[in-house]
Amino acid sequence: MRNKRTIFPAFLLMISLILPSGALAAGAEAIPDGAQPTELSAIAAEKAALLTDTYGTTSIQYALIDNGEIIVSGQSGINDIEGQVPLTKDTTYGIGSTSKMFTTAAVMKLVEQGKISLDTPLTQYIAEFKMKDDRYKQITPRMLLNHSSGLQGSSLTNAFLFEDNDTYAHDTLLEQLSGQSLKADPGAFSVYCNDGFTLAEILVERVSGTDFTSFVHQHFTEPLKLNHTQTPQDGLEPEELAALYLPTYPEQLPNETVNAIGTGGIYSTAEDLVTFASVFTGEAGILSEPSLKAMGESEYRKGIWAPEADSVLNFGLGWDSVKAFPFNDYGIKALVKGGDTLMYHASLIVLPEHNMAAAVLSSGGSSSTNQLLANEMLLHALKEKGTIKEWKPAKSFGTPVQADLPKELEAYTGYYGSSNQLYYLKVAEGALSITQPAAPEAPEQKLIHVGNGDFVSADGAAKLSFVEEDNGRTYLWERQYATVPELGQLAVNLYSAEKLEEQEISPETAKAWEQREGKTYYLVSEKYSSIIYFVMEPILGVDLLPDALPGYWIDKPILGPDTAKSQHQIPAVGSRDTAEYRFLNKNGTEYLEAAGSSYISEDALKPLYAGHQSLATLKSDETVRWYTIPAEAAGKTMTVNLPNEAAYAVYDESGLCVSFSVVHGSGEVTLPEEGSIAFIGDPGAVFTVSLTTP
Repeated sequence: MRNKRTIFPAFLLMISLILPSGALAAGAEAIPDGAQPTELSAIAAEKAALLTDTYGTTSIQYALIDNGEIIVSGQSGINDIEGQVPLTKDTTYGIGSTSKMFTTAAVMKLVEQGKISLDTPLTQYIAEFKMKDDRYKQITPRMLLNHSSGLQGSSLTNAFLFEDNDTYAHDTLLEQLSGQSLKADPGAFSVYCNDGFTLAEILVERVSGTDFTSFVHQHFTEPLKLNHTQTPQDGLEPEELAALYLPTYPEQLPNETVNAIGTGGIYSTAEDLVTFASVFTGEAGILSEPSLKAMGESEYRKGIWAPEADSVLNFGLGWDSVKAFPFNDYGIKALVKGGDTLMYHASLIVLPEHNMAAAVLSSGGSSSTNQLLANEMLLHALKEKGTIKEWKPAKSFGTPVQADLPKELEAYTGYYGSSNQLYYLKVAEGALSITQPAAPEAPEQKLIHVGNGDFVSADGAAKLSFVEEDNGRTYLWERQYATVPELGQLAVNLYSAEKLEEQEISPETAKAWEQREGKTYYLVSEKYSSIIYFVMEPILGVDLLPDALPGYWIDKPILGPDTAKSQHQIPAVGSRDTAEYRFLNKNGTEYLEAAGSSYISEDALKPLYAGHQSLATLKSDETVRWYTIPAEAAGKTMTVNLPNEAAYAVYDESGLCVSFSVVHGSGEVTLPEEGSIAFIGDPGAVFTVSLTTP
């Protein structure tokens, strides 16, 4: 079978952006109805067009509010290739994790009503919340909102579906958590965690006695007249949503529905979002001043965190940042929350002391480029008002000048890991070199020692150092300024990776893992409408690196014949979305389970019958069945008679989706060489497969 490995980008480019060219684009409008053109609206239109013309964003929508008045509102790009459905201020976008601010506001509303205490154990509110790790009893609502709960990360099975509002991800979370342990003591450090906000969604429901969607409408969307803010449970109208496209597929995609509402499933418009921001400036009067102050506190400082420096990541309650760059350079407090689903992207920036906010939503692109546009709008608005007198210059760490390398720094040479990433760092000859053992084709990165234990990249954009923290762990400390032409800079300041200790395993354990080396495991737990099937072949490959770091599966220590689990504790995003990986045998077939998802070993896959007609029948306990494409079937035309609520997906040798019936329809497909096919449906579903020779 094919030996597959997922290659992750180097941490040195933590905030580098993938910005494809050739975006589908049209004109831009930036002037609210009845308003006169201003320099600010022209700048907003110009920058928005830059994103759709140059940086691969399909469509973009933006708005800026100043003391309760929307002074800039517009959109750029296309909403369908034929141009029949125009973009308007009412076109709705998924806002992804920006939804977490609705969840945070909902929790704080219940705090004000005396129904929740931020520092009372969560078990007092959700009786059925249990984990196999006794430390779960220490988790509080505050820890859910500041990402310090210690939960593994993202149990998002069936959360991203094409036009399907199935609530599976929400409904099964407590069951999934009951089989998990924590990655750290609750409160030890903050690391981004989606499950914490789905759990906060459940908290709101248990305490309020109403479903989360109804609570959001009652307390926020209705009082603020947010008429275009909904969840999948409202029954989203496809024609009201921004159209979705991918560079690899020319036709419009079905709409995306995100069913983990509290963590990422709210849909809105830029004008609605900046109006919602009045909650956080205090203008709406929905939350009290003490609540707003608490949300904007430096929660990230309550645990392990990198020393202070410019950054777009420093958590409050819900907020990604409570002192965001570049506004901190001007002495302005900025609250930021970004969001990315598989298809939609969002950024909301609130300046509470100035009663201003900007929101940028997009189909395609990224929350990072959206944030840069929001930055530009706000900074120019502040300049027009005279709040900012002059622009601050772009920042860097300067051209590195090599300094003597103290011998003791060479002790930091070794292997470092973060979530699903492994690096080899070598400190020698006046430099720090970085390679990726799992990606030998990736170029080596080199930074020059400039003194004081600091290493700077040749372009001056990044500075790395080593820190031995109070918890006894050694971290790689990264500071970086990323410049996007004509859009400004982003900055990060975080621990990127943690030094890994050698891991000894028993002969029995070594043998068990050697037998899995090079094998591929295929996802069997996602619903037929899952977007995962379209984005890429959903597989995991077991690729060990015994010559580099024995006893590990990438960054995960091997803990026994059938288990591996990340044990690094890196705040911010370094230990984001870890999981316990468990292999188990069911009726002679090996499965891999992690983060609520289940994968079946390649050993269980059979070749598709290469004759004229065959049946693919799902067993009573399965919802997905995988086949390999034999040489005799490659090049033949396949047609499938689909049962109700079912789909098939075909992949080529590289893992590219050749055909997913939910997107492409159930017409004919030419089978690729050495590819694979998944048939997905209800248990017992029967697929009639016909093959013909062209």
